[in-house]
Amino acid sequence: MKFTQNLHVVGMKASKGTLENGNGYDSTKVYALIDLDASKGTAKGMSAAEFTLGTAAEFDAFKHLPFPFSAEADMEMVTNGKTMKTVMHKLTPKAVATGKGQ
Repeated sequence: MKFTQNLHVVGMKASKGTLENGNGYDSTKVYALIDLDASKGTAKGMSAAEFTLGTAAEFDAFKHLPFPFSAEADMEMVTNGKTMKTVMHKLTPKAVATGKGQ
């Protein structure tokens, strides 16, 4: 199931290299605020959730932005038949106010 989600991005981290076993890794992690599950009355507020977005090169498109920032994310819920996860396909920052008069 594909959907678009408005997010408040609080951090990002690029990561690229090779593990001791020779396997490579290359990704950007996005940290965004997500509502806590308040349905049982034992939680309230928000927490940062981690999403993977493409390769480490993705970070370069966002590093110039002031953090935190608002963005629109193209996401998809997928399953292997037993567990479900949310995949982030695209992240588009919303326009940042300049503070200058029009």
